[in-house]
Amino acid sequence: MCYNEPMKITIACIGAGNMGSALMLGAANTAGGENIGFVDIDKSKARAAAKAIGASVFGSNTEAVKSAEYIFLAVKPQILPTVLAEIAPLLRERIAEGNPAVLVSMAAGWSINKIQAIIGGAGMDVPATMAPHALVPVVRIMPNTPALISKGCIAVTTSGKLTASKFDPLVKILSALGLVDMIDEKLMDAVTGLSGSAPGFVCQFIEALADGGVLAGLPRDKALRYAAQTVYGTAAMVLETEKHPGILKDMVTSPGGTTIAGIAALERQGFRGAVISAVEASWKRSTELG
Repeated sequence: MCYNEPMKITIACIGAGNMGSALMLGAANTAGGENIGFVDIDKSKARAAAKAIGASVFGSNTEAVKSAEYIFLAVKPQILPTVLAEIAPLLRERIAEGNPAVLVSMAAGWSINKIQAIIGGAGMDVPATMAPHALVPVVRIMPNTPALISKGCIAVTTSGKLTASKFDPLVKILSALGLVDMIDEKLMDAVTGLSGSAPGFVCQFIEALADGGVLAGLPRDKALRYAAQTVYGTAAMVLETEKHPGILKDMVTSPGGTTIAGIAALERQGFRGAVISAVEASWKRSTELG
């Protein structure tokens, strides 16, 4: 969705990889590319991402956080502590001045409390009864790669310091990239295991379907196209009809037919158990990253 009069907000994106770039594409539709800036250790990557949406490039992480209203932390979980430690002094200054930035993190396994604790520190002019890090507004999100084509699934949870005037524009930004859903933070690792990681599982499934088509005699290009369209269409059918997948499966499963023969083969190979185990493994790994 494009807006004739972009909202007057400023955004800094630390990290110019695929997900950071996808999120800023949605942000450009809401805030205008001219109100966005990238910074990345790979300066050429930052320049390319900025050029694609008419954004600017910051010279450093500290420059990026000086005045932006929203700071997207689009870096790997292993990199996040280094970035937070670098920008924390400036963020504390802004809190003391009454102009806190909103941090938006997509790092798997990193809780809001842990992010706030790293930002918190001594030397802030705030009431002694208030913990400094409790004043840092943080939004934790878990997007997935279909956000690159505005068909993502983005789970969102927030700290208690985010006002509606700050949260509503963020929802508009994220909504340009797909489904946005609020969730309790304690479930974020489960979200990471499912929607955050599952695009990789689904791509593997599509590839396997196509291989099966090739085995049956289809040309490779047609097999891949049919497999991808079938997965796409079936997912849309689940969402649009709101029927349980088991019901939709039964609709195409005739007695003694081809589909039940294939389903029986999947069950013999432990298909369901393998998928459940994949989500479980991703969920457990997410809990280890924080």
